[in-house]
Amino acid sequence: MAGELKKPRILIFGTFDILHPGHLHIIKKAAMLGELYVAVARDETVKKIKGRYPVNSELERKKTLESLNIATQVVLGKKGNKFEIIKEIKPNIICIGYDQKSFVDALPEELKKMHLDCKIVKIDSFEPDKYKSSKMRENT
Repeated sequence: MAGELKKPRILIFGTFDILHPGHLHIIKKAAMLGELYVAVARDETVKKIKGRYPVNSELERKKTLESLNIATQVVLGKKGNKFEIIKEIKPNIICIGYDQKSFVDALPEELKKMHLDCKIVKIDSFEPDKYKSSKMRENT
């Protein structure tokens, strides 16, 4: 339709293991900003960063996120350069969780290298004393 405004592309990325209300809060808040794309961390990446494999496999986590029917697309992250997924999706906004640390510090420089004009938005927490993956894992 002529003159129709295109929704911004929103990208979030993370492990999303043991999906809980805190994850849903971040996903829904990000989706309110535009067309949502979710990149799920690969099992090997999680092992390297957190020192352990996730409880659920990358394919199980991807399938769970797809079943929410919130994201336009759910993809697995890249095994090599973790920032390659950003180049593929070309988001207008990258949303990060309030406690997300992996790859976040390098993000502005990587976006500059890719010549992407992309805003980084930090999403607030939702009951972090109750809904945090490390706490959820303790209860499984």
